[in-house]
Amino acid sequence: MTPAPLLRVRGVGITHDESDVATPADVSFDVAPGEVVLLLGPSGSGKSTLALALNGLIPQSVAATLVGSVSVGGLDAATTPFARLSTRVAMVFQDPDAQLVTGTVLDEVAFGPENLRVPADEVLARAEAALHRVGLWHRRAENPDRLSGGGRQRLAIACALAMESPLLVLDEPTANLDPRGIDEVYAALAEVVAVGDRAIVLVEHNLDAAIALVDRVVVLDAAGRLVASGAVDDVLRGRAAELLALGVWLPTSTLAAMRLRRAGYELDPLPLTPDELRAALESSPPRQDASTGSATGLSAPESGPSGPGSGPSGPEREPVPERVEGPRAASVPLIRVRGLTLMRGGTEVLREVDLDIAPGEFVAIIGANGAGKTTLVQALAGVVRPPRGTVTVDGLDVHRTDARTLAATVGFVFQNPEHQFVAHTVFDELAHGLRRRRLPEAEVRRRVDDMLARFGLAGHARSHPFLLSGGQKRRLSVGTALIGGARTLVLDEPTFGQDRARADELLSLLGDLHGQGTTIAVVTHDMQLVTDHAERTIVVADGRIIAAASTATVFADDALIERAGLRPPPLRRALRGLTRHPSLAGVSRLADLPGTPA
Repeated sequence: MTPAPLLRVRGVGITHDESDVATPADVSFDVAPGEVVLLLGPSGSGKSTLALALNGLIPQSVAATLVGSVSVGGLDAATTPFARLSTRVAMVFQDPDAQLVTGTVLDEVAFGPENLRVPADEVLARAEAALHRVGLWHRRAENPDRLSGGGRQRLAIACALAMESPLLVLDEPTANLDPRGIDEVYAALAEVVAVGDRAIVLVEHNLDAAIALVDRVVVLDAAGRLVASGAVDDVLRGRAAELLALGVWLPTSTLAAMRLRRAGYELDPLPLTPDELRAALESSPPRQDASTGSATGLSAPESGPSGPGSGPSGPEREPVPERVEGPRAASVPLIRVRGLTLMRGGTEVLREVDLDIAPGEFVAIIGANGAGKTTLVQALAGVVRPPRGTVTVDGLDVHRTDARTLAATVGFVFQNPEHQFVAHTVFDELAHGLRRRRLPEAEVRRRVDDMLARFGLAGHARSHPFLLSGGQKRRLSVGTALIGGARTLVLDEPTFGQDRARADELLSLLGDLHGQGTTIAVVTHDMQLVTDHAERTIVVADGRIIAAASTATVFADDALIERAGLRPPPLRRALRGLTRHPSLAGVSRLADLPGTPA
């Protein structure tokens, strides 16, 4: 006998008070006990809005009109009081800061069960188990504010786990996590559903991490309409080209396989993971060259995107030194850091950091959660004031420079977009900095209209920034940094919350700006993004820079990546050491695969 659905969504459409269009629109699906359902869709399709309806926040707390019905464990989510509904559904928000309220990590996790009058010994047992699952038990006495962005994300997940509700709804739960933290979170979620009586609804862009956990996929289009619902194989393998056209994320290995298919490689079924892509290539016949009829891919290149000898037959590599000068080190640095040490809450976050970034470089700054990456880039942009004389940008001592002058020199994008919004409309948010520089209003309007069109926000010009979707907020935050025309852009997780199409547009825009001479520094946990776009990579661990070298050199050193608490990018994991098609063994960038559009 088939068990009754744990979640039943029927004909749901949601219209926010400031809008006259429902997103999502007319969505129906079920979630059974033991299932993990992935909710996909382009930015602005209503995924996060739908997630808020699953725990009753819409329409009970968030001003919106809901048509249709949401039932969780037989309870109507639109009318059941939160105290009762929380025994059926727990949620992790896209922004963890929106749900953290207490003074210590342990109190935060205990807060929910305590409010349900769970016995004290059981509260402590649940809190300890949840914190162990996310790797935060040793920090239980600390204030949540002292955790990194990724640490607060783990804490929010622990809070949801401690509720032990049958349904767990997670909105971008790994967006701020390093690769090791992502692995730990998904291992914990696998334990949650392994028993069979609990279920997960997951909104996630990082499909490389999520795909092994997912049973079914529900897809919305840009208008919030349901366009696909079914098993992983039916939706992600069978309709991959359609999903790509919609602009949603696909696993890196799937994107790679689609390109390789165009180049004549026989890959059927379509791989979803690095292991599947590797196995498919090792079992596929050599590709025939269309012009000569001869087999190709039979010998490794002498050099490739990862540098000379990057394939399995290459020479043994020396470990990356503690510091390696960048490719443009001969030029006068645009950004110069010397002896930078910073404290936060009595804790040393950065210690004796030396760093040069040359004019026109595109650098990535990577490291585990809590390594000091965000603090470092905030010091570069003056968001956190570094000690006098430790950081200069374009000849300006960041410590001594006023905020207006610095903002015209360095454009900064925060990890959480809301932290930088100051105006009441999207238009005015983009215009704010230009007006402070007293530009003519006609010039302000021209620049703002151009930026609105460039980032797909023209229809939201009069909306309040806080009412945008997560992806739209991110685009707005990037637009505010770009619009002033600063020579240097520093971005903290710029693709967080973006659908594939918008992320590609943003990265293309950054590539164009880089080509025009703009210096770009990006903090990200997306190792494939780093490999595909950054010329040089700076690795941070425990508040120190442990490597600064070409991106190819950094990712060729597996010991360094492991030491930093990271993982090689998915494409490198799939192709390194490949024997059947050794010409692919040194490829680490999607753009270097055969079959990539020109």
